[in-house]
Amino acid sequence: MKKYIQSAASLLAALLMTSSCIDLEEMNVDPNHATTTNPALLLTGVAYTAFNQTSSDACHATKMLILTSGESRYQVYKWTRGDFDYYGNLRDVTKLAEEAGEGSAYRALALFFRANYFFHLSMDFGSIPYTDALKAETEANYQPAYDSQETVMAGILKELAEADALLENNHDIITGDIIYNGNLTRWRKLINAYRLRILMTLSGKTKVGDIDVKSEFAAIVAGKPLMEGAEDNGQLVYLDQQNNRYPYFNDSDFGSGRFMDSTYIAALAERRDPRLFAIATQTPNAEKEGKAVDDFTSYDGGDPAVPYSLVNDKAVAGNCSKPATRYYQTPTNEPMILLGYTEQQLILAEAVVRGWIAGDDKAYYESAVKASFDFYRTYATDVAAYLTADAAETYLKGERVAYSSGLSADEKIERIAMQKYLPTFLQGGVWLPYYEALRTGYPDFRRAEGVSLPYRWMYPQDEYNNNAANVETALKEQFGGSDKISDKPWWLQ
Repeated sequence: MKKYIQSAASLLAALLMTSSCIDLEEMNVDPNHATTTNPALLLTGVAYTAFNQTSSDACHATKMLILTSGESRYQVYKWTRGDFDYYGNLRDVTKLAEEAGEGSAYRALALFFRANYFFHLSMDFGSIPYTDALKAETEANYQPAYDSQETVMAGILKELAEADALLENNHDIITGDIIYNGNLTRWRKLINAYRLRILMTLSGKTKVGDIDVKSEFAAIVAGKPLMEGAEDNGQLVYLDQQNNRYPYFNDSDFGSGRFMDSTYIAALAERRDPRLFAIATQTPNAEKEGKAVDDFTSYDGGDPAVPYSLVNDKAVAGNCSKPATRYYQTPTNEPMILLGYTEQQLILAEAVVRGWIAGDDKAYYESAVKASFDFYRTYATDVAAYLTADAAETYLKGERVAYSSGLSADEKIERIAMQKYLPTFLQGGVWLPYYEALRTGYPDFRRAEGVSLPYRWMYPQDEYNNNAANVETALKEQFGGSDKISDKPWWLQ
């Protein structure tokens, strides 16, 4: 569960990304003895850390990347214990909430960041400390009780609803906002899209707490602002300055032992998806043969179901593609999307298929794909000519991509799920593509015979050392006392 988390040391550098300045006299009464903190300063660091989240390990589990230098436990689904690192980030969010005034826009954004972290924590483990969490300073509670996953999900949905309500008709001027530059309407769109993400994740449930999943989803779509285009993406844009560069810039693993997974290459190539050219390089042998960039046969990767030594042999022979060089040689590369317009539109398409809302599922689906093409055309400039609007139209007519009323509900969901999965390479959903595959069954990740997909992580050893009674109670209530990666949490039951 390795995550890419930016250290707090980047805070002042990150402030350069804002278009507003912060008066230092407002921040401290005495710079040597600080008594109050401007929430704008906290917001910059909190936002940078929350949006700068990606995982190459998740790309191994979702069959996008493969190692030749050793066996990745994520690639072969042998992970064990996870970590509670997100609680460290939540401490900063708590500080932001404390410094924000009641009813302020900063308070609303703190609620959003809380919901984001608690969502990922619960998806990773199941039951987690929630109600009693983060009370060590205020209540000296160092051993918080665990809440059920259902309680956590219902709670964060209500926190997001509160955040949206706080921003409605809110005219606060906020600074330190490196995501939307103080545009509260765009924050509302992201918050409401996040509510849809959580509700769709719970598509196997009728209710979560006292919330009816279907009717809550429909009410948000009918009455709340949502993203209207890629300009509303919840994304972090990188700068070519220290501590603000793309997280894989100069990452040595990408220059040596990390290659593309053959099953991901095949998923793109079989659909004749030109986004492949923006994501991967041609194999060395294909380049030597002078094959064209848009020749899909010039791309290949390593098989994730065979020993890594065999993948290494294939790579040494010049028959494996690598990630496009921009991922580790370009300091700004592409923005990191926490949640964007493409995902939102695909969530809406699936909701139509499931009968949760009325609407044109084909229109939602096609708008999502076109937005994804626009994204790669903007940031993979060397292959932009293959990612035009016309190329997107042609792609949408392909046999394995075209969306029509003649498809069955399951066929529609398969196409929606695949279009949600394909553009997540090294993006900010972290482990969400993996959980989406658990939820929908698409894609079916290639693995060695007899290997099952894990559903969660085991709790950290620190919890057994320092909060044993509560973690053991949580395990008994969820899994009859078991703590295994094969235990199904509530959302999948």
